[in-house]
Amino acid sequence: MFTGIVEETGVVKAIKPGKRSIALTVETKICGQDLKLGDSLAVNGCCLTVVKLSGPKSRRLVQMDLLQETWTRTNLQFTQVGASVNLERALAANGRLGGHFVSGHVDGLGTIKRWEKSGQDYVLEIEAPKDILRYTVFKGSTAVDGISLTVAKVKKKSFTIWIIPHTRAVTALRERKVGDRVNLEADLLAKYVEKIRS
Repeated sequence: MFTGIVEETGVVKAIKPGKRSIALTVETKICGQDLKLGDSLAVNGCCLTVVKLSGPKSRRLVQMDLLQETWTRTNLQFTQVGASVNLERALAANGRLGGHFVSGHVDGLGTIKRWEKSGQDYVLEIEAPKDILRYTVFKGSTAVDGISLTVAKVKKKSFTIWIIPHTRAVTALRERKVGDRVNLEADLLAKYVEKIRS
């Protein structure tokens, strides 16, 4: 379980397709310091398992193996060596829940339709599939590339979020542009409410 509060952006160092999985190696500064083999790490909001650690703690290299299903369902398939990715360690039982409950199970991909500065802040509009938009509500929470964000407006085919300069500066959003694909995870609580009511 995660909160959607990104701890740092890591740098993709290697992507190596194998027979059964795709090995993704990310360089970290903060998150890798106390990770152990088998730990969970959210990469662009996708919960992955640490399978290898190497290098000094100040620039720890973390390797995770992605199944083909994970690769094709997430925007990690478009990631290139040198790109930034959002990183968050799993929520500690005694930690603060600063965002919202994020499982790290990506529901699908959205496409950035609008991404521009407006006054001191930024406007991010994302075109999303119907099965994700059904859980998207005004002032509700959603995870975009693993970032817990508050929805400002919902349209028939998209939703809009206001981004403060700090969030843009400390996440991989600073590298995104119109047309880029982003990982989306709808609010887990909304899914449970729908299930209970059906």
